[in-house]
Amino acid sequence: MNAVVLAGGYATRLWPVTRNRPKMFLPVGERAVIDRIFEALEADDRVEEVYVSTNERFAADFETFLADSDYEKPVVSVEDTTGEDEKFGVVGALAQLVEREGIDGDLFVVAGDNLIGFDLSDFLDSFEDNGSPTLAAYDVGSREKASSYGVIDTKGNRVVALEEKPDDPPSSLVSIACYAFPRESIRFREYLQAGNNPDEPGWYLRWLVEHDEVYAFPFEDVWFDIGSPESYLEAVSWALDGESVVADDAAIEDSDLGADVHVMSGATVTDSELSGSIVFSDARIDDCTARDSIVDEGTHIEGLDLSGALIGAHTKITNDS
Repeated sequence: MNAVVLAGGYATRLWPVTRNRPKMFLPVGERAVIDRIFEALEADDRVEEVYVSTNERFAADFETFLADSDYEKPVVSVEDTTGEDEKFGVVGALAQLVEREGIDGDLFVVAGDNLIGFDLSDFLDSFEDNGSPTLAAYDVGSREKASSYGVIDTKGNRVVALEEKPDDPPSSLVSIACYAFPRESIRFREYLQAGNNPDEPGWYLRWLVEHDEVYAFPFEDVWFDIGSPESYLEAVSWALDGESVVADDAAIEDSDLGADVHVMSGATVTDSELSGSIVFSDARIDDCTARDSIVDEGTHIEGLDLSGALIGAHTKITNDS
């Protein structure tokens, strides 16, 4: 079995923090988002090779990240795009990757910005038992939230219908970006040649439900779709569980760190109060209050009261600026 980790997005909702870095590298606790996926795939002997599907802009970042890691399976596979307006959709990217890499076997696909609480090996066990396309399914708790995802209807664990981002969802059970396909169900090119939607993978799954047996892997463990500042900070809060993490070489002086604060290497926090916030490396915070905020690397802020703020890298903002 081969695996594809989808990492081709530009994360515009998290700009400026992700303007020049893949969001998969954002720290959640002591590890990057994507580390949890790489570690799980590295440990499963059924997975032979892991293709990291990314864009030309971030390809070098992933090459460097992997070269500095101990992972043996992941290799970078580059989409032929450099900007959001050039992207040809997730299904299009998968079709291109399968052809480019000569994949001819079972395929596991997972979004690199997913933080998933269940063991990926358990998911692959379920896929092997089903012998058919399998998707991870999560109850988001409300139909309003479900309208942002692919909503599924099941009979037992068999998926009998899937509707992508419906205005009036029939349930709150959604498909997340975690799928497994047997070799004969890798039909991306056939799907695209029929003029179907190349973007969201949910449209492909909906088409596949009409042409194949598709099964759900329902789970109740934690799941975060890290696509916005709010969801990212929620994931960090889950990982820190009310604690604060401060790098050994960070300096905290006359400051109060509340719950769920992460201060990274080389950062300095002086005469400030922080809660639910992330301070990246070499940032400097003086005489500030920050709640639910992200302060990027090399930034200097002074005399500010922040709530829900995203401060880009190497920015200087003071109360007399």
